[in-house]
Amino acid sequence: MNEPQPATRLPAKLHRRVCLVLTEDAMLAEELLARKKLSSEVLGRLSDRTLLIRPGRVESVLDELRKMGHTPQVVGKSAS
Repeated sequence: MNEPQPATRLPAKLHRRVCLVLTEDAMLAEELLARKKLSSEVLGRLSDRTLLIRPGRVESVLDELRKMGHTPQVVGKSAS
């Protein structure tokens, strides 16, 4: 009889109060990263559609997205 294999443990960190930009597709994320003002606010790319934003830079990112003609949806406790 085969014994079940133990689950592999992966290291994980939980971060609170982070800002993510979730795009509809990878091409839009590329477009955002190509814009200098936005790319300077991005700490990293978590997936092909998810960008991690620098702490305290949410309003700056929202302003720039609106200038580009986007209508960002803000979700979370601090959404105004």
